[in-house]
Amino acid sequence: MAKRDYYDVLGVAKGASPDEIKKGYRKKAKELHPDRNADNPNAEAQFKEANEAYEVLKDADKKAAYDRFGHAAFEGGMGGGGARPGGGFGGGQGDFGSAFSDVFDDLFGDFMGGQRGGGGGRQRAARGSDLRYNLRVSLEDAYAGLQKTINVPTSVQCDACNGTGAEDGSEPTTCPTCSGMGKVRAQQGFFTVERTCPTCGGLGQIIKDPCRACGGAGRVEKDRALSVNIPAGVETGTRIRLAGEGEAGMRGGPSGDLYIFIDVADHKLFERDGTNLFCRVPVSMGTAALGGSIEVPTIDGGRGRVQIPAGSQSGRQMRLRSKGMPALRGGAAGDMFIELAVETPVNLTARQKELLREFEDLSEENNPESSSFFSSVKSFWDSMKG
Repeated sequence: MAKRDYYDVLGVAKGASPDEIKKGYRKKAKELHPDRNADNPNAEAQFKEANEAYEVLKDADKKAAYDRFGHAAFEGGMGGGGARPGGGFGGGQGDFGSAFSDVFDDLFGDFMGGQRGGGGGRQRAARGSDLRYNLRVSLEDAYAGLQKTINVPTSVQCDACNGTGAEDGSEPTTCPTCSGMGKVRAQQGFFTVERTCPTCGGLGQIIKDPCRACGGAGRVEKDRALSVNIPAGVETGTRIRLAGEGEAGMRGGPSGDLYIFIDVADHKLFERDGTNLFCRVPVSMGTAALGGSIEVPTIDGGRGRVQIPAGSQSGRQMRLRSKGMPALRGGAAGDMFIELAVETPVNLTARQKELLREFEDLSEENNPESSSFFSSVKSFWDSMKG
């Protein structure tokens, strides 16, 4: 099959300028790239054809030979008078790399960070790491909220070099390996692979005279005192973010963030479930039997009064509305639930024992069925003993 005219392949006129030829190839490469034409089985062959045409027309000597002799300029019959375009695109993959790399930035610059080749690369300073700080607070502090000062060991910008990493009076220079791009490219078969520059670590610059205070890093280790606002209603697992208070970036890069994780300590009286509080309160046997009122402590440091109905048993729950924890993101406060624990008296005096026996006798008289039942049980056990 006869080869198409290289000018027609790129969609440019004969005698087109180098810029017009490059623009023509760039347009065809975008249209025909195999990654963008998965459903077109002819895209790869057409893409290779455009690449072969550009290999010839971008080179002044090859272009002159092609303009004079056409495709015959690169066939074996021409002897040493002509040069093949890289051994022919169909026979190797090296042609793709040399041609495609010329417009690689134009095609995929947005995907690779927008950096251009040559000395115009944009330095990309490394952002500092985020930091985590675990902060334990009491349940009372979680209820009321507080302002607390914490000391955080972290990396901060070096004052001696203002974060540049260079000794005072000197300036960082463009990395000769990557020309300031921070990345280097290597041809691997059909693809061009981009990696972080090993010389500058991706910063695009190197420091010949590093700062003596920070060793060229642009930051130093230091403890920082930070004031943290702990809002009312926090609970274990609550995360507070302080933007820009993390580790300083390398050589003037932006700082990371500081994340404070809250851990609410256990309380000796109250147990927490969301915004509700639970506590167990002892009640005398007399109060439980006759009814009455008791005072109970509340999380805000005050005291609440609870009415105990007559005949209350252990385990009965009473509720004080809105005496629980505040809601972290607004809304009604929780409740406080009080579980009664009826106490059995101990260390009784002789008079107290006498009164209890009298109470027991009166209870049996007032409940003959109960008295008859216990008499039957006693007779059964007596017969078993006999």
